[in-house]
This record gives sequence, C-alpha cells and structure tokens, in this order.
Amino acid sequence: MVKAFAAGVILATGFVHILPDAFDNLTSPCLNQDLWGIFPFTGFVAMMSSIGTFMVDSFATGYYQRLHLNHNKPQPQPLQVRINGDEERVVPQRADQAHASAIPAEETDLVRNRIISQVLELGVLIHSIIIGISLGASQNPETIKPLLAALSFHQFFEGMGLGGCISQAKFKSLSTTIMVLFFSLTTPVGIATGIAISSVYKEDSPTALTVGGVFNSAAAGILIYMALVDILAADFTNPRMQGNGRLQLGANTSLLLGAACMSVLAKWA
Repeated sequence: MVKAFAAGVILATGFVHILPDAFDNLTSPCLNQDLWGIFPFTGFVAMMSSIGTFMVDSFATGYYQRLHLNHNKPQPQPLQVRINGDEERVVPQRADQAHASAIPAEETDLVRNRIISQVLELGVLIHSIIIGISLGASQNPETIKPLLAALSFHQFFEGMGLGGCISQAKFKSLSTTIMVLFFSLTTPVGIATGIAISSVYKEDSPTALTVGGVFNSAAAGILIYMALVDILAADFTNPRMQGNGRLQLGANTSLLLGAACMSVLAKWA
C-alpha cells in the first residue's frame, strides 16, 4: 500500500509538477527561437533520461547478479570412482557438473529495491535543488509565504514516496542516514544558493531557463520511468497482487490517492 501511494506521488511529481515547468522553460519566448523553437527538446530530453535510467537499471542489476554468482561459484570437487571393483581413482569434476548456485528471489528483490531507491533519489534531488534555487532567488514577498507552505507539503509527500522505497531496500543505518540527509538538505542548500545569487539571478534569463528546463526534463524522465516501470509494473503484475482482489483494490486506491494529493499541490507549487 505504501509503495503504491509512493508511486502515485512520484508519478504526479513527474507529470504534473516537473514536466510542465520544463515545457514552460524551454518554450519561453525569451529563448532563441531559431534554436529552441525548431525542435521539442523537452520531450526529447525526458525520453533520453528515461532510456538512460533504463540502461543504468539494467546494467546495475546485471552487475550485482554476476557479482553474486562469481562470489558463490561452486568449486569443482574430486570424485572417487571405483574401477574393476577394487581400484579407486580420483577424477576431477568439471565446473559445469558442479551444483549451480541460484540467486535467492529475496536477494534479487533486495538488489532491485536498492537500485530503485538510489536512482529515484537522484531524480528527486535534481528537482529539489532547482525549486530551492527558484524560491531563494524570488524577490516577491507576497508569493514567498504561500509558495513556502505549498513547497513544504510538496517535500513532505515526496519524502513519503522516497521513504517507502528506501524502507523496502533495507539499507544499513549509515546508508539510510546519508540518503535521508541528502534529501533533507538539498532544498535548503538550493534556497541558500538562490539567496546568494539573487542579485544576479533572473528567472527569465536564457541561461536560467535553459539549465532549469533541461534539468527538469531529465528529472521528469527519471521519475516517470521509475514510477511506471520499477514500482507499478513490478508490484501490480506480481502473482501475489493478482491473486488477491482486496489487496489489488487497496493498492489501486493508494495509487490514486498519492497521485491526487500531489496533483492538488500543483495549484500552488
């Protein structure tokens, strides 16, 4: 249930919060239309980000599985063979005759959950630092207070989504602490950076629009891929989920609730 709610939050963050901002940035009339107006860069960057996430996901999972197989590779054992009923010879056993070591399903799931958590946090951190800089550089007091309140709820729901994934990854205490600190400090660091550069930072400058648009597009691609493929597809096609109608209904309700909560916040942040 928690993971389905997290997927809804993450999906809404990508589709409703980040991607529209990226489109606004990269289609702004303040940019050179001879370059940025002739190609849909927002969708292209988001697509390439999703493909890159898939590649990292695939290669990392394969690497950890090969590492496990090599670490637990059985050693050939000599066989005692009786010849003509009275003589024994030692015959080396070939490696392919040794009993193969299979990766337990629990360990495979653990590896997948850890990769999902790490890549997901990367996407969330990219978005968090961008909105932190935008908030810190804002010089309109009338918009800062409501924006700060909405941003707090925004980070709260994102934290719930990310926390649900981290809890299933079963990291060691140190790794969990580091991931929590990164998530907690990224937005404040972004706000501090925005305040520091507020005298020279302009939201509608070509540099700010380009950097913000590209990074938002990349973050949206990461989050949308992770929510749809690594969380929803993996969990909702699970035989345990498919065989339990009540669990399936609860998971779908949690998914819609998470998406709704995060989508409503798009009105303010």
